[in-house]
Amino acid sequence: MKLTPYKPAPVLITACVILLVILLRVLHLDLFDRLERMTYDMRVRAALKFSQPSATNLGFVYIDEESIDQVRTNAVGFRFGLYWPRQVYGRLIQELALQGAKAVAFDVVFGELRQDHASVEMADGSFIESDEFFARQMRQAENVILATTSDLEMPVLFASNAAAVGDITTDKDSDGILRRAKAFRIQRHWHAAFRQVAADPEYGIDLSRARIEPGRIVLPQANGDEVEIPVDQDNNFDLADFGTPPPGVPPTARAFTEERIWHMGIVLAAQEMGLDLESAEIALDRGRITLRAPDGVQRVIPVDAGGYFYVDWRLPPTAAALEREPIHSLLAQYKRRIDGEPVEFRDNWRDKLVVVGSNVRSGNDLTDRGATPLEKDTLLVSKHWNVANSIITGRFVQRTSLATDCALIALLSVVTAVLTWRLRVFSAAGGIVFLALAYGGAAFFLYAQSGYWLPLVLPIIGAVLVEHGLLVTYRVVFEQREQRRVKSVFARVVSPNVASELLGMERLALGGARRDVTVLFADVRGFTELTDTSHENVAAYVREHQLAGEAAELCFDEAARETLNTVNLYLARVADSVKQHNGTLDKYIGDCVMAFWGAPTPNPQHAVACVRSAIDAQRAIHELNQRRTEQNRLLQQENQARISAGLPPKPLHATLALGTGINSGPVTVGLMGSDAHIYNYTVFGREVNLASRLETVSGRGRIVISEATYQSLQRDDPALAATCIELPPATVKGFRTAIKNYEVPWLPVTDAHAPAQIMPRSTPSGE
Repeated sequence: MKLTPYKPAPVLITACVILLVILLRVLHLDLFDRLERMTYDMRVRAALKFSQPSATNLGFVYIDEESIDQVRTNAVGFRFGLYWPRQVYGRLIQELALQGAKAVAFDVVFGELRQDHASVEMADGSFIESDEFFARQMRQAENVILATTSDLEMPVLFASNAAAVGDITTDKDSDGILRRAKAFRIQRHWHAAFRQVAADPEYGIDLSRARIEPGRIVLPQANGDEVEIPVDQDNNFDLADFGTPPPGVPPTARAFTEERIWHMGIVLAAQEMGLDLESAEIALDRGRITLRAPDGVQRVIPVDAGGYFYVDWRLPPTAAALEREPIHSLLAQYKRRIDGEPVEFRDNWRDKLVVVGSNVRSGNDLTDRGATPLEKDTLLVSKHWNVANSIITGRFVQRTSLATDCALIALLSVVTAVLTWRLRVFSAAGGIVFLALAYGGAAFFLYAQSGYWLPLVLPIIGAVLVEHGLLVTYRVVFEQREQRRVKSVFARVVSPNVASELLGMERLALGGARRDVTVLFADVRGFTELTDTSHENVAAYVREHQLAGEAAELCFDEAARETLNTVNLYLARVADSVKQHNGTLDKYIGDCVMAFWGAPTPNPQHAVACVRSAIDAQRAIHELNQRRTEQNRLLQQENQARISAGLPPKPLHATLALGTGINSGPVTVGLMGSDAHIYNYTVFGREVNLASRLETVSGRGRIVISEATYQSLQRDDPALAATCIELPPATVKGFRTAIKNYEVPWLPVTDAHAPAQIMPRSTPSGE
């Protein structure tokens, strides 16, 4: 198995993104919380399209504009203005009780007793106050739940006759949308002495700002002063602190009592399921509240540290499972009953949990509308039956824990890093889009099916998109720059188009492989003679001028540089022709060039490309020699003038030749070397050796090819093959039998004054 080299940069980027996104999750920044809540709202609306079990005994009796008109015009047997007396609700309770309702919860606040309405005439002809009539109907029905808020002190007449009290406080998020409800609130009931002092404007005391401290109760005043009331460990105070207590009254009393007021939806569900709210197991530190019933049924509400839970808005006001009827319809039914008219039997509300509230659109104090995840303007009273539905069905909205969020962020980050780093840019982008869509789809599906809230914003935006962008940026800015550097180096070895193709490959097979290739060896003839001659000339110059030490070394170095520049000039012509014909420049072996065609990029006509490259190389060197010969003619003229002037003559330019050997066949191709040293992408095998041997017998200015290369030319370029000249079989080192070989003419036909092309073979050394 071939392992991908370890690269610290992408690992470091991934680790930094994970840590940053997790930090943002821990900090709970409002911006990201708002975005996450927006995705939650979309999930809530999408979930309505999926059918889920819902309670079938929930109902809504609503007060709308028509109900207000019916009461105002005496259409239901009595006439009242907008602020109805409590007797109206008492009649509703009586009618729902007759129809068999199991519980009636009022989303209407009854915060004080009212004496501004007429009394109610009873069946025996007696009259009672409107509030008393309301309380009596509650007492008889034994199933009425009254609404309270955190700052409301309900009259004892109502609280003592209601079956229960439910909290209807609305807690909206920072964006003004109602998503959550508080399971319960602690309501403090102050002693009458405290309430009396608070009611006196002279003191200016606000009990809601009172501080309960060890051994005392501090009451802030409007003028900035504070009043301290000493208390014992049970919060008992001395009545004498508020004046002389009446005779027979104990001298001390409890300063306040506290009562747990449950959300109205929870109270409704408790009435249905028999849940014991007094014995609830509250574990806010563990994120749950457990409610149990005597028959063994229990419900566990997932809450946060403040006791809040998310409302499952499964039942909008228009839900088919929700029974609905306007209040004036039930009041008209009640009127017919007391008038003795025949009443059609109705069973709509039997065993129903009824929520009574406003459905008024706008224009008066009864309007109770606002933004929820369902829509911007909906009935806020709907939170009560949705909470009750969650308790009854046992389906709650459950957010993932911090640990789960961190694990998801880390997992998505790693997957994003793998996709971005392993795939090409466009494939990686497609993979990232698919990953984000798949995760988002899973989040929507989980919520619709089970109410499970997976985070979307930080995992997708942070762990996926931001990380992908950073990694792609790194690849573009740094790796592309490195690739350009590698390409510039690689382009010196192969042609630019081959370099681009190699760098663009997903996987480049640079390991050992067997390939059919054509190998070229081209040796610069005359280099050894040039070197020897140059060395002798410099030595003679040094002796003649009696140079020694550094001065002599400088002369030898200058001659060596000139010799090297000359041979590089010739080798460059060969290398250029190799790259122009898309060959792979293997190496320089002294004054010899080794190149091959057919690997690493396939080339079905590798023999033709190689031979044509050799022809172009010979022609380029021929042109170079012609140019240098002309330059030498000019130098000779100049030197005559220099000698006449007593100056040393300038050296003439050497002209060199090229001997080329070519062979085609199967070879082993791959990287040679080790991890600790330089790799060389090369070819080796019998066919490579034969190409080298043909170069040694090629002589000066000749191209000699093997029979295998000749046959490839006949197949792929018959015209070129037809120009080849068969030579006598050559006996070369390492091969027992003589090798058939051919010479490839290369001089242009128009070059009439060129020297004879076919020259005698040289010695095996080529020099």
